Amino acid sequence: MRVLVADDDFGSRLVAQAAVEQSGHECIPAADGAIAWELYQRYRPQVVVSDLEMPGMDGLALCRAIRAAETDSYTYLVLVTSHGSQDAVVAGMNAGADDYMTKPLDPFTLHTRLLVAERVTSLHADLARYRAALAEQARTDPLTKLRNRLTLAEDLEQLRETAEHAGEQFSVVLCDVDYFKRYNDLYGHQAGDAALQAVADTLAAQVRQSDGVYRFGGEEFLIVLPRQSPSGARAFMTRAFEAVRGLGIAHTGNPPGVLTLSGGIAACTNSHRVSVDTLLHEADLALYGAKASGRNRVMVSRPHTAGLAVHSGK
Repeated sequence: MRVLVADDDFGSRLVAQAAVEQSGHECIPAADGAIAWELYQRYRPQVVVSDLEMPGMDGLALCRAIRAAETDSYTYLVLVTSHGSQDAVVAGMNAGADDYMTKPLDPFTLHTRLLVAERVTSLHADLARYRAALAEQARTDPLTKLRNRLTLAEDLEQLRETAEHAGEQFSVVLCDVDYFKRYNDLYGHQAGDAALQAVADTLAAQVRQSDGVYRFGGEEFLIVLPRQSPSGARAFMTRAFEAVRGLGIAHTGNPPGVLTLSGGIAACTNSHRVSVDTLLHEADLALYGAKASGRNRVMVSRPHTAGLAVHSGK
């Protein structure tokens, strides 16, 4: 572990440093609270052993600053007092300390505190990893491993704000697997799941690194294309549709005989700045138009002309 020792008394600091290093840990010495705070922010040690009474920033202020600055990591704080009064101990615990020791510092006692600190900080590190994994799972579709609608809402709003500030455009494409209910009825839900995974992998392989592919729900996917015009999005969908058809997934309930997609494109441009909800609604209407026109095609929403431009994906 990395252990920060803060004490304005040189002798006490030297004893603590020797005990830390003999316990097999790295020691970062600090001659007062202000220096300790600077070193903490630079090195983020797992443990801080601080004298209670120091000039400038004392041990209580240092504890409070560290607790306020923590994010996912946890720092084990040990306060060292020249007197073990109950008031001093309670004040330290209220400031965020985990334990306390009294002077003169006993190396063996510090060694035992470091054993406890190692155990506690290790548990907190495990919890941080579990929380990160759970957060990732909450934003990932378990079947396709694509990002889900929770992530989409956050990403789209951020993209809309960034694009508006920079004067850029972006497009979204809402896709739907054609006659997917028939596919499940004909081949079973296990085959349906495998088909969705194959479509997801194919769409993800087509996009740029800056683009995003999301499981929108059921057999629907949404593709986000930053700095992409509607015509550019349509060209992308032509390639993506060809790639999906190229999988050759048999679908006798679909007129082409293989699995295909329909898609609707909506764009946010300098002349058409709309909310995320409106943009998704426009893409949904365009998708509905593509399906009503025979499926296996993409349509581009053109809200200014109250019409839809059709482009076959065949």
